[in-house]
Amino acid sequence: MLEQTVAGRSPRTLLLVDDEINILSALKRLLRQDKYDIVTANNGQEALEALKSGPVDVIVTDQRMPGMTGVEFLRLAKESYPDTVRIVLSGYTELQSVTDAVNEGAVYKFLTKPWDDGQLRGHVAEAFKRKEMADENLRLQQQLQLANLALEDTNRELDKLLKLQEERIETDEVSLRVIHEILEHLPTPILGMDDEKNIVFVNAAAQSLFGKSTLLLGMKMEDATPALEPAWDLNCAKVDIDGRAHKVLTHPMGRNSQSRGKLMILIKLTDD
Repeated sequence: MLEQTVAGRSPRTLLLVDDEINILSALKRLLRQDKYDIVTANNGQEALEALKSGPVDVIVTDQRMPGMTGVEFLRLAKESYPDTVRIVLSGYTELQSVTDAVNEGAVYKFLTKPWDDGQLRGHVAEAFKRKEMADENLRLQQQLQLANLALEDTNRELDKLLKLQEERIETDEVSLRVIHEILEHLPTPILGMDDEKNIVFVNAAAQSLFGKSTLLLGMKMEDATPALEPAWDLNCAKVDIDGRAHKVLTHPMGRNSQSRGKLMILIKLTDD
């Protein structure tokens, strides 16, 4: 909302305030050549109403006016429109009151009457540059705020995804532990081999059948279980282990997962 307000403002709007019509006309005639959008008022109250009608960038006001002095008007303008750049035209006799207003921030610059045309135009141009720099800083701050909000939203989404991923991993790990425990305690010998025929899984039944006192895990199939070599490339094969016939069911891994290698299940054949 704030960014739209700044972007939609009329460019380079100048409010001139003076109770003397001829001075107001002279100021308007002098500053019109700098292509400002000029609004005029004859006293402080009219100027406050003008500020309500539309955005103003720079204010130049006379000090000595009936009903409300320029400094009093600028103090009120600062309260309601703090982004305006405020300049007062005054004689030396009002120097103390104007100085106080400058010190408290109600007045940006104090210019004396009678003014020098070139200097006055320069001071007003400088005031507009100050206002435009302030507007640009505000715009950049808003962009930074929007970027930070977008970053916060992205971080929140990433946190959600990370949490879901961690929950999924935790669930998968629990499932794997359960499956591993089930396989470990099955009475049927089961071995897992990677693509290089290294034994990467062996349950208690398989360890008892082949290993006895030698740990099979991590060994080569050709060294630890050479009897299974003929069954490697077959889905089902009959092999002899310690004089007993076994059927070997070989299941390739990786069809439904990222696993590689083969799972070999041994079923002892009876004499029948």
